[in-house]
Amino acid sequence: MEKEMYLKIENYMLTCMRDGAHDCHHIYRVLYSALDIASEYNIDKDVLIAACLLHDIGREAQFKNPECDHAVVGADMAYKYLCEIGWKESKANHVRNCIFAHRYRNDNLPRTIEAKILFDADKLDVTGTIGIARTMMYKGIVSEPLYSVDSNDKVLDGNGDEPPSFFKEYNWKLKNVYDKFFTDRAKAIAEKRRKASIDFYESMYREVSSVHKTGKHLLEASLE
Repeated sequence: MEKEMYLKIENYMLTCMRDGAHDCHHIYRVLYSALDIASEYNIDKDVLIAACLLHDIGREAQFKNPECDHAVVGADMAYKYLCEIGWKESKANHVRNCIFAHRYRNDNLPRTIEAKILFDADKLDVTGTIGIARTMMYKGIVSEPLYSVDSNDKVLDGNGDEPPSFFKEYNWKLKNVYDKFFTDRAKAIAEKRRKASIDFYESMYREVSSVHKTGKHLLEASLE
């Protein structure tokens, strides 16, 4: 991709990012991971770079209306923008299809190698410690707690039918993403990060459970 075109697309991306957990640094990490993964494949780099830069531009629309799917909205936004700046319809549509299929929470599976690489690079950013940090940040943005407790003040581990929380997101997504990668390179990178994620969750669960268990008894003993 010519540098002038890259800068044009990058600048457009920068005007769209409003979410601290999905900021421009997330975009750059996804792009850099994608280029690392792509070194093993014969790909259309223009499509891959544009898809990485633009994959989260629909996030603001999803914040305003949770019924929106940022992958669907962003795919259409990217297609329209690329056509406006002179991209061929076929290439712009390829980028749209990559973005459309990058989300973990839907059934739109990536089909081209560029789409698979984007999916894998984006999912790498929810592995290891960076995945923990970004998830906790996002939960704060949407005003969801770190964990929930039951009627007896027992800390719920996130595996059951309970309100949204960091623990629930960990057990639904962060713990399971390691088996969802399409490329061997992404699988290898993710596997190196897995233990850090597990250790954090298990340590945090033990810590908060201990506080609640001990504190509940102390409080009961202090009340008449």
